[in-house]
Parts: sequence; structure tokens; C-alpha cells
Amino acid sequence: MSPAAGRRQPTEDTGRVRIPADVDRPDKLLAGLTARQLAILAVAAVALWAGYAATRHLVPPVAYGAAAIPVAALAALLALGRMEGVPADRWVLAAWRQHRSPRRLVPAPDGVPPAPGFLAKAAGAHPPALPAPLRLPLAGIDASGVVDLGPDGLAVICRASAVTFGLRTPAEQEALVAGFARFLSSLAEPVQVLVRAERLDVRPAICALLDAAPGLPHVALERAARDHAAFLADLAASRALLRREVLVVLRQPAGQASAGGDRSGRLLRRAAEAAAALAAAGVSLSVLDGAAAASVLGRCLDPAAPPRPGGLPGAADGEPVTLARHLALLEPAGSPRQEGATR
Repeated sequence: MSPAAGRRQPTEDTGRVRIPADVDRPDKLLAGLTARQLAILAVAAVALWAGYAATRHLVPPVAYGAAAIPVAALAALLALGRMEGVPADRWVLAAWRQHRSPRRLVPAPDGVPPAPGFLAKAAGAHPPALPAPLRLPLAGIDASGVVDLGPDGLAVICRASAVTFGLRTPAEQEALVAGFARFLSSLAEPVQVLVRAERLDVRPAICALLDAAPGLPHVALERAARDHAAFLADLAASRALLRREVLVVLRQPAGQASAGGDRSGRLLRRAAEAAAALAAAGVSLSVLDGAAAASVLGRCLDPAAPPRPGGLPGAADGEPVTLARHLALLEPAGSPRQEGATR
């Protein structure tokens, strides 16, 4: 091997550092316990010792021990127990807040007015509880897509494209990681990267295929389009289809919001700078406008809702869109639905 070939072999560290996935895990202070767990156990121990010191001349130790065992077990369960990955004490706190929170919420920005006097008299000594005002996390969305978070500032939602990192060469992967690292190093304000999955509605694609099939230049192409539409219909009927979406949310705290008409200009400029920085990492970033941002927020607030089909090509405004005229084409010959449609 020549000396030049030997000099090309890397002898120094490439600078890549492996970051653990549990960076948010609380620190262990003593015997593998966190500060919160130690606080719960210490409070329980002090309370039990104080109770024993106050009643040792009145209650036998055996009787006090029998009464203290359930309390100690409950404290240990709260400190050490976990339910679905969440600490038990947080579950108890969440259940208490849920129990104390009102059951009926109404949109009332100015507050819920008291009931009229005649209704209070008719209700008697136990009047029903009034509904509580519904406090939404956002105050509004303008046409440019800037979300007004009220006292929490502003935010803008961007849709990012995915990168096929595993199919790249090592040199390309290094370049992508370096580009993303430069973007992370330039951050000075909160940024959230959200990867979410939602149900996919393939009915618009089926309708588009069936609408375009008669206009194809060859009968084989028309048959292939109809077969593909039938395949999509069978796939949607037999499996739960999901689509993945990558969102990047840029936030601007209330104290940094500009006054006047340029209140959201700084945030939009940050989005443009983020798009330019992520382009070096092979990621295309686009800011969602007001309608698209409202649609994304609606799907995030109600992820279990059925998929909402989009508009079909060629449908005029106000024209009802239905799949009834295409269902007969997807049914096998001789089915009751097709027989009923041809009568």
C-alpha cells in the first residue's frame, strides 16, 4: 500500500456524539430514586413517626403498626408505582383535577353570567351548577397562518418533508447531520418538531381515478385505472390506512412580540430563515396559511374523528360531492348494490 493511501485513512474522531433518547429522565439522587420519590417517602416517614411519637403512650405499638402499614404501602405505591409509563402520583393528581374540574364548558369569553332570579327561586335550595367558560389555547389565526396564543405569544405551523436518511451514503448522511446541526445551533427561541399519524381517506383518490378512466387514450389504461381504484377500495375496507405528517412549530413568547403591524413579521422571518437552514439538510419547509393551519389544529384536537375527505377535482363551489355513482363500479358484478343501481 502506498504512503498516500495510508494517509487517507481517518485517524481522528469525526466529531459525532451519540445523544441518549432519555435526556428528559429525572436524575437519581439516592438508591435509584428521584427527588420527587424521595420527597413522597420522606413526608410519609415523618408523618408516621410523628403519629407514633404522639400516640405511643396511648396506643399499643402493634395496633399502631397495623394502622401504619396501609399508609406506608400507599406512600410506596405513589412514589414507586407507574401506570402506562406515568408515575402513580401524577395519575392521582390528574384524577383529582378531573374530579374538581367542571363537567360543562361553554364558549364565553366574557364569563358566564349568573342565572336569573326566578330560575334560582325555582331551583330551590340546590340550584344546578352553572357551566364554566371554555378556555381555548389560542385566540385566533390570521390569513398568513400566524396563531395567536393570547398571553403565551405567537406561533406559526410549518409542514416539513421527510428525508430518506438510511438510503444515503455515509458522506451524504454526514452532510445532512451537519446541516441539521447548524439549524439546531442557530435556535434561540422555542421550536417544536411534531411527527403525527392520522387516518387516511382514499375516497378522493378513488373518485379521481374513476373520473379520469373514461378519458384515457387506450382501453388497457382505462382498465388499469379501474383495477387500481378497486384495489384502493379493497385496501381501505380491509386495513386501517395511516398517513404520517411532520410539523415544525415556531413560537415567539409574548414579551418578544413586536408592536404595531409588524407583530407577526418577526415570526414569519424566522420561518423563512428556518426553511433556508433546513434546505441544507434536505428538508423542505413550507409555512401553512390560515386555512391549512386551522385544519391541522382541528385534526390534532380531535384525532379520533373519522377522516375528512377533501374536495374532488372538477367539483364546483356549493355542489354536493358523493361517492354513490362510483360505488357501483367498485362492486363485483351481480351484487345487490349493483343490481339495485341498474334497475
